[in-house]
Amino acid sequence: MIDLHTHSLLSDGVLLPSELVRRAEDKGYEAIAITDHVDFSNIDFVIPRIVKTCGILNRYWKIKAIPGVEITHVPPESIRGLVKYARKKKAKIIVGHGETISEPVLKGTNRAFIKAGVDILAHPGMISEDDIELAKTKNVYLEITTRKSHSKPNKRLIRLALKKKAGLVLNTDAHAPDDLIDSKKRKSFLASLGVTATALDSIIGNSYAILRRI
Repeated sequence: MIDLHTHSLLSDGVLLPSELVRRAEDKGYEAIAITDHVDFSNIDFVIPRIVKTCGILNRYWKIKAIPGVEITHVPPESIRGLVKYARKKKAKIIVGHGETISEPVLKGTNRAFIKAGVDILAHPGMISEDDIELAKTKNVYLEITTRKSHSKPNKRLIRLALKKKAGLVLNTDAHAPDDLIDSKKRKSFLASLGVTATALDSIIGNSYAILRRI
């Protein structure tokens, strides 16, 4: 099990980074990315602390802890520069906070994140087919989310992404212990969305593909 979008108490999660990683390991996770929310105000505070913690944990535990960020609610025009800055600060996974239906994310945010080359566009809401095609071209993965507040467009996203042959990944967007899922729940969740066995293998494989490229 790999989860590349989670939050600790360094943003709006409830667990210390170490406890988040430990709880994921206990559920059988192979790897977890800590991707706390950042904008211009806290990026210099959050990234070094996640990088430091992941480095220490990786010396002692089998699970792979990956430092990352979720860039959240920033002007679309500023996204490219902030993505570059996050990578410079050694964030290994860059998640873009997409145009979810549950928050007033500015229109154009999805496309700006895709053009900036983030690793994952999280909960992209009613993403356009043009943006899905662009994500395929840019090798940006589109997120199927288990988080209830963001999950309503999942079926539409899966149908269109499979049609366009764009990459999909499944993440929890975990903020609390109960948000983490095991492999059995992952399979049942995707099955409930009508995902075939072949597509399921592809979605799971994409998480490994992201790990390999970082």
